Amino acid sequence: MIMMLLGVIIAYLLGSIPTSYLIGKLSGVDVRKHGSGNVGATNVLRVLGKLPAAITLMLDIIKGVLAVTLVASIFYRKGMVSFDLFKCLLGLAVIAGHNWTIFLKFKGGKGVATFIGVFAVLLPIELIAGLIIWIITVWITKYVSLGSILLAMSVPLIAAFSGKGIATVVLAIIACIIICYRHKSNINRLLMGTEHKIGQNLA
Repeated sequence: MIMMLLGVIIAYLLGSIPTSYLIGKLSGVDVRKHGSGNVGATNVLRVLGKLPAAITLMLDIIKGVLAVTLVASIFYRKGMVSFDLFKCLLGLAVIAGHNWTIFLKFKGGKGVATFIGVFAVLLPIELIAGLIIWIITVWITKYVSLGSILLAMSVPLIAAFSGKGIATVVLAIIACIIICYRHKSNINRLLMGTEHKIGQNLA
């Protein structure tokens, strides 16, 4: 039990690494004070450009992948819970760490990239379907936030209808709720027609 609890803590701390903030600092910029103020890849794109945003996105995805692969393998012990359930707990922990990072006074990103990393391992087919929905949505509307919300919603729906394990489906539902909650201001702006489109200058 101690090793598994330690694994959850490690996954949370892994998720807490504030990638966008660190990338910004390397460029002499605090991304929290520019653009939307969010510590995520989309704001890095607005503030610093494509390459820093791509690096941020990939590192945030890798955090999710590592949590449910490497951390899971190192800290799992038989006899307490199933390996699938343990990976789900780690997935939730790494997403929570990204969203509420201990290193930035529990103010983090919105969890989409880390969500992608987690479900690239746990629900790869469902994630691909969700990413297709994301691409089509952003291509048509130019709203990254709307694409992200629909991505988060589609993965648990597809997983549930395709008969995936209950633990993984519940994790996907919880992760979806977290992402939608983190996008609440975006949802309000979408409803009011004032949401920022990709490529739009926020300065």
